[in-house]
Amino acid sequence: MASPPPAAPPRRPNPAVMIGWLGIISIGVMLLLVVWLFTSPSTIQYSDVITLAQSGRLDKVVFIGDAKLEGEIKDGQMQSEEVTSIKLKSKTFQAEIIAANNEKLIEILQKHNVRISRRDDPTAWMTAAFPIIIPILLVLAVFVFFILPRLRDGGAGMANSYVKSPARKFEKGSTRATFDDVANMTSAKAELREVVEFLRDPVKFGRLGAEVPKGVLLVGPPGTGKTLLARATAGEAEVPFYSINGSEFIQLFVGVGASRVRDLFKTAKENSPCIIFIDEIDAVGRIRGAGLGGGSDEREQTLNQILGEMDGFTPTDRVIVLAATNRPDVLDPALLRPGRFDRHITVDRLNWEGRLAILKVHTRTKPLGEDVDLEAIARQMTGMTGADLRNLANEAALLATREGKSRLERSDFARAADRVLIGPKREEILTADDKRRTAYHEGGHALVAWLTPEADRPFKVSIIPRGRSLGVNLIVPEEERYHHGESHFKAILTTLMGGRAAERLIYGETYAGAEDDLRKATRLARSMVAHWGMSPRLGPMALQIGEEHVFLGKEIQQARDFSEGIAQVVDEEIQKLLREADERAFDLLQKHRTTLDQMVQALIDKEELQKADIESLLKLQGIAVGKPRIEGIRPAPE
Repeated sequence: MASPPPAAPPRRPNPAVMIGWLGIISIGVMLLLVVWLFTSPSTIQYSDVITLAQSGRLDKVVFIGDAKLEGEIKDGQMQSEEVTSIKLKSKTFQAEIIAANNEKLIEILQKHNVRISRRDDPTAWMTAAFPIIIPILLVLAVFVFFILPRLRDGGAGMANSYVKSPARKFEKGSTRATFDDVANMTSAKAELREVVEFLRDPVKFGRLGAEVPKGVLLVGPPGTGKTLLARATAGEAEVPFYSINGSEFIQLFVGVGASRVRDLFKTAKENSPCIIFIDEIDAVGRIRGAGLGGGSDEREQTLNQILGEMDGFTPTDRVIVLAATNRPDVLDPALLRPGRFDRHITVDRLNWEGRLAILKVHTRTKPLGEDVDLEAIARQMTGMTGADLRNLANEAALLATREGKSRLERSDFARAADRVLIGPKREEILTADDKRRTAYHEGGHALVAWLTPEADRPFKVSIIPRGRSLGVNLIVPEEERYHHGESHFKAILTTLMGGRAAERLIYGETYAGAEDDLRKATRLARSMVAHWGMSPRLGPMALQIGEEHVFLGKEIQQARDFSEGIAQVVDEEIQKLLREADERAFDLLQKHRTTLDQMVQALIDKEELQKADIESLLKLQGIAVGKPRIEGIRPAPE
């Protein structure tokens, strides 16, 4: 039996049509007023009525109430002196009269044989009510034509918008994104495909007693493709898909967020099975009762309503909540438990194979030159997210378009990588002394990195001002490693101190340009000592440091959970690590002073050195450029 056709949605009045009707009505009223003004009798003074009556020019007079009269001039008297002095436009006229003088006026009219009659004034009440009726009619017109349709059809305007959910509904085929647009992420796509299949065919899973998951939480750094996965799910699903941002629940008035949550889940239940997607759920799902001042009551009421709708006394059936966040650490534990968000899918940065797949997706509509090697680009862009790679491909296309090219070449991707990773070039011109000082600073970083086996080698060294820096060392790891030891972090500290050590070696003093290097080195050294147990004096201890931003939703804790003595040891160990790194960098540069000077001269001549240029320069100095094996497995004791 065929199902009945779906009911047609209520017709929303067209604002242009309503404005047109209001304009027509207004013009009609104005025309009536104009006609009335031009066809109404001329108005004369009371004294003119007495003059016309005494001169015998009047034919008849009609008293209208006690304050008005209408009169008519005799035939053939329009050209008389009395009439022309009053400047009447027609034979009829009207005048305001004084009730106290009516008897005297009647005597004069009777004396000159003027016909007299009387009638009531039918417009007396209209004259009194006109100033009140017109504003009321205008208010009613605005209400009927503008406000009432919005309230009737559930529009997003006026008071109705505060309780109605602003979620956008996506039907099948209304979004262009599919799982084919999501490169790699095999595990995440498999989880989401299973959720969609469960909604399509719940009987298939119910045979073995499986229950539909209440929610799926997508967790990962910004730009890794969480929202893209949600859009692809909307494109693949054959069920309604409602999308909303977490901040859209919160409004000025208390209770609005909870009302919007109720309305959203009510709509979802009426259209179940369906999926609700809440982007940036940390805007409304932060830990309750936390932060400075105890948190926001409105936000907590909204969160409580979400918790109740997902798994309360009346749980939502066949409605799956999909959410995304890059701050899972600030979410309320009640939101993360099974029964609410049963599945947590981590969407992290990809390896080079994943980056290659993403580049292929974002360049499939772009003509590529023969010299473009996407695999080499993917291997070089270590740490880039999907959003970064999309931006890289777009910047390369923009650069090629500006130069009128028909295809994207390898040089376009290289320049786009510079723009994305280290910023666009600045227009300022450095003096010869500043340029040489910058070259020694950046050359010191690069040479120390090459001379320290555990450090990652610089991919490019530049003394061209970019972004907020006068020079840059672009260091890209040669391989993706997930376990780093103490020697690796000490090598990073040594590399960070290389620029400052070069300035101290060459100029005998340090400069303020090393501020960012010192900030990064100090932060890394503190993590080594306080979090990773890499201090011989403190041993395997993790020291709790208070939250820097209490408004982020974390509990306000003590600034630290250790004594003043331990705090002093921590400071001493951090200072020791930084001093040792500074001395190692200084000794390396002092030992290879000639190589440093040649690298600086090459930087001054070319302004940029690629990895191959640095390797050639080091080979000429007899320095091995191959990265030795620095880690191995200790043999078992006999």
